[in-house]
Amino acid sequence: MSRRGFTLIELVMIIVILGILAAVAVPKYFDLQADAQAAAEKGVVGGVRAGIATYFAQNKTFPASLDAVANGTACDETNPCFDTILGQGAVTEDWSKDATGNYLGPAANSYIYDNTDGSFLKVP
Repeated sequence: MSRRGFTLIELVMIIVILGILAAVAVPKYFDLQADAQAAAEKGVVGGVRAGIATYFAQNKTFPASLDAVANGTACDETNPCFDTILGQGAVTEDWSKDATGNYLGPAANSYIYDNTDGSFLKVP
């Protein structure tokens, strides 16, 4: 009688191939998460810069501050970031202010606002 099925060697080879595919796919997944955080941060920065420009166009002066969030505080529902300039809604997640007043984004970049010229720049 001949039996049909896979040999032990064939099964081991399939497991090895699946392991190699998983080893390649997992780092790509984590890179996608970092890329998504960086893209979200860039989107908020672009919105903040546009909000500053709109505020200036309406008031002929730059806003004194972008929000009322205290230094060293994370942005949340009770302390929204950028509520002075973002008319579509403030940022309530993944952003915070450090002890010096710089804004920290979800991709761990730091930004500073200068109310004399309206710049919102990434700190090197």
